[in-house]
Amino acid sequence: MALTANLDGERPTFVTHLECSLTGERYAADVLQGLSAAGRPLLVRYDLAAAGAALSRDTLEGRPTDLWRWRELLPVRRTASIVSLGEIETPLIPIPNSAAPNVIVKDEGRLPTGSFKARGLVMAVAMARELGVTRIAMPTNGNAGAALAAYATRAGIETVVLCPDDTPEINVREIAAQGARVYRVNGLIDECGAIVGKGAAEGLWFDFSTLKEPYRIEGKKTMGLELAAQLGWRLPKAIFYPTGGGTGLIGMWKAFDELEALGWIGSERPKMFAVQASGCAPIVKAWEDGVEHAERWENADTIAMGIRVPKAVGDFLILRAVRESGGRGIAVDDADTLAAVDDCGRKDGLLLCPEGGATLAAWRKAVAEGWIDEGDEAVLFNCATGLKYPLKDSSVTLDKKNLAPLSSL
Repeated sequence: MALTANLDGERPTFVTHLECSLTGERYAADVLQGLSAAGRPLLVRYDLAAAGAALSRDTLEGRPTDLWRWRELLPVRRTASIVSLGEIETPLIPIPNSAAPNVIVKDEGRLPTGSFKARGLVMAVAMARELGVTRIAMPTNGNAGAALAAYATRAGIETVVLCPDDTPEINVREIAAQGARVYRVNGLIDECGAIVGKGAAEGLWFDFSTLKEPYRIEGKKTMGLELAAQLGWRLPKAIFYPTGGGTGLIGMWKAFDELEALGWIGSERPKMFAVQASGCAPIVKAWEDGVEHAERWENADTIAMGIRVPKAVGDFLILRAVRESGGRGIAVDDADTLAAVDDCGRKDGLLLCPEGGATLAAWRKAVAEGWIDEGDEAVLFNCATGLKYPLKDSSVTLDKKNLAPLSSL
């Protein structure tokens, strides 16, 4: 198939169409789309043969290591549509003291607005700009709203964000500080999403909820593209991913398939571990029950707000990736998450967010249960900077006028 024509002649693009993730029904790529007719997420499809003929690994490796180096495998057609705040390639950091020598953290907290939500929202906002969207609304547990506010403001798109009323205060304030109108709702994120959906049905805005537009997955899949490149075009034995809506896990699984189609990696895949909190584990329960769709988790409660998602629209895509990989869903207690955050900071100097701490707790559980070997190379995703979250005060007051012997300090 020939290279898809540019709309303005500025950027090579290999997008061919959108596809319903459940039925395979095809949709036009250059038209504003939400969910498919079946009510399921749409996936972007590419002419990968043409992309592979136009792009080599050598060419890629000669480019700056940012998110946009992958442009042939991304959906934006017009250069003018791109909105950026400096989406760097995030580092891989070993944590040998709190885990094992072969365990590395991909630290997504280095991205703009301090979380991996920047990946998905920069792509979704760029495509919203390209397709003429002028007003957006989205539910959030915090970090996604902050990323949306930053990119949408930069793109000149009006934004409304709804969050549960117990969302961390710093998130609520940064959303407003970056130009969005933010509302606190006395409910969970899916209940905020229902309000967003009602407004979209009334024509008030475009619904930017997780997986209800096709392009956030494309931004999140760059985690998988980057990881393969950073590891010399191979993949680790296991990936532990904090799973709420699951966009990143779905995106990485898609990325691996696309890289194999390009001939850049082989057919081996990591075991994908969907990490949830014991107080909100719908994907884990569905995995254990052997079903394809997860029931809503009632009375969801966890300190890891980013994975407090009672029901995910892409549940079946998460479960398929986990099962096909030989991985599993893992639920961890908040106490184990907090212990993991504390250990990683004190022993390895890396401050994890609670959701990142959950992945370390899940790795420990997987080793203890024999689901992986301690010596297996594993990648844990720290999805946000730990500086966004309350830290306990372990300081001691010192009286400058009545000092004890300094040797006792």
